[in-house]
Amino acid sequence: MQKSNEYFVGLDIGTSKVRCVVGTIDQDGDSTQISVVGAGTAPNHGMRKGTVVHADEVANAIGAALEEAERVSGIHIKDATVLVNGAHVSSQSSRGVVAISGAGRQISDEDRQRVEEAATVIQLPANREIIQVFAKNYRIDGQDNIKDPVGMQGVRLEVDALIIGASTPILRNLDYALERSGINPKNRVAAGLAAAESVLDRTQKETGTAVVDIGAGTTNIAILEEGEIEHVAVLPVGSQHITNDLAIGLKIDLEIAEKIKCKFARLDAEGTGSIEISGVSYDKELVHLIVESRVDELLELIEKEFARVKKAKKLPGGVVFVGGGANLPGLAEFAKEKLELPAKIGTVKGVSGLLDIVSSPEHATAVGLMMLDALLSGSGTGQRSDTTAGKGLLSKFKKVIFR
Repeated sequence: MQKSNEYFVGLDIGTSKVRCVVGTIDQDGDSTQISVVGAGTAPNHGMRKGTVVHADEVANAIGAALEEAERVSGIHIKDATVLVNGAHVSSQSSRGVVAISGAGRQISDEDRQRVEEAATVIQLPANREIIQVFAKNYRIDGQDNIKDPVGMQGVRLEVDALIIGASTPILRNLDYALERSGINPKNRVAAGLAAAESVLDRTQKETGTAVVDIGAGTTNIAILEEGEIEHVAVLPVGSQHITNDLAIGLKIDLEIAEKIKCKFARLDAEGTGSIEISGVSYDKELVHLIVESRVDELLELIEKEFARVKKAKKLPGGVVFVGGGANLPGLAEFAKEKLELPAKIGTVKGVSGLLDIVSSPEHATAVGLMMLDALLSGSGTGQRSDTTAGKGLLSKFKKVIFR
């Protein structure tokens, strides 16, 4: 096997599945692109709503996904950039302020680091910790909307930042499962942020777009505007709730309910008649009603989250759905009507290689994690061909403080 330090790994530890994506740098003249060289997927039965409840089962699922990715890529994986998921993940705004005392009052990179560090001095409960800090806008002596203050002159430097926090006990449980599987978590990233990098182009990031990652147990939301991360949230509802509702409404086993969801659930046609699974018939209209009711409730929760940050019906770039739940036929049109925003299903962009495996919506987070792993490893890549250096979401991760 080849050396793992030549490769970049994203590990998406989801409620129902663990996905691992391995990439390497593909140099073509002056341009660079990440090529996917390996991927692995394994079922996960050790998590509930994005948090670890059976560490050994999670470790086994991670190990199985890694084994498949190693077999495909031919490398030995020791570390990865890892997903942090669950309703315990939340974001809040913060502001840092420092005085400039250098020669000529010129702002240095050290001053920028100091003000970003000052933004992290916030009161948190004893059981929570900061996992990421994003510097959004700087202010010099009252002058707003400065993107890069280094080299400018002033007396007072301020920064508006977005702080992403998570539950310390839940993070430790995840670390334990990773340790049992032999993986070192180099960086931790919220799901919506990783997916945003792999499916959004520069225009979408600038105009205002929400990425909604519908997993089995949770739905992750990331809102971007003017190239900045405006809001991150996790809802404790996912596509598994559709399965549960079908099981209750049709009075059937969860296994049969999951088959009905995967094969017959859709939002773009009602219809009458019946559907058949394992020789048993079920009312098609009732199935449609159950699925539509649950998705409608989820979209209401999403709109409330938009309203919290005053973005309801105010995102020109609309909503981009990813995750396994995004495969529900008719979701985009249904969401367009309910949210009164443009809506589409996201697909992975900006990578080459095993696209037939990773281009689907459910791989968006794992691919995004891998792309971030490339940047944070100091490869100097990660910018897609449609993104000017320093302008993409990935450049913001250079300002992330990992604890």
